[in-house]
Amino acid sequence: MPVTRRNQIATKGLAPRRSPCPVACSLDIFGDRWTLLVIRDLFFGRTRFKDFAASPEGIPTNILSERLERLLARSIIKQIPADDGTKRLAYRLTKKGKALGPILKAMRDWGLAWDKSTRLKIPRGS
Repeated sequence: MPVTRRNQIATKGLAPRRSPCPVACSLDIFGDRWTLLVIRDLFFGRTRFKDFAASPEGIPTNILSERLERLLARSIIKQIPADDGTKRLAYRLTKKGKALGPILKAMRDWGLAWDKSTRLKIPRGS
């Protein structure tokens, strides 16, 4: 297989990067329409697959599974035992994941300032 620029910037075991640009690399991880919403829900205290699936945006479960796998592979989240004592697993932000907090806050503040149809709503249980 010939070595290409795309292959050269691939991270071991993960999808290749479009470029070494930090903005492009960040977008490769969370630049789709669902991933930051999963991260938002983790900041709100949701930890279980069923909690993410119940978000008002209605993420399809197959996409949710893929996004959780992507976040696990990038060490943005980790799996932990569920609080209810069952064998099911839950998810928690890592230090790397928690570092996305200011990005989410800036996006929230921008939306509130520039899109009058948005509103700040704290989900139940937060």
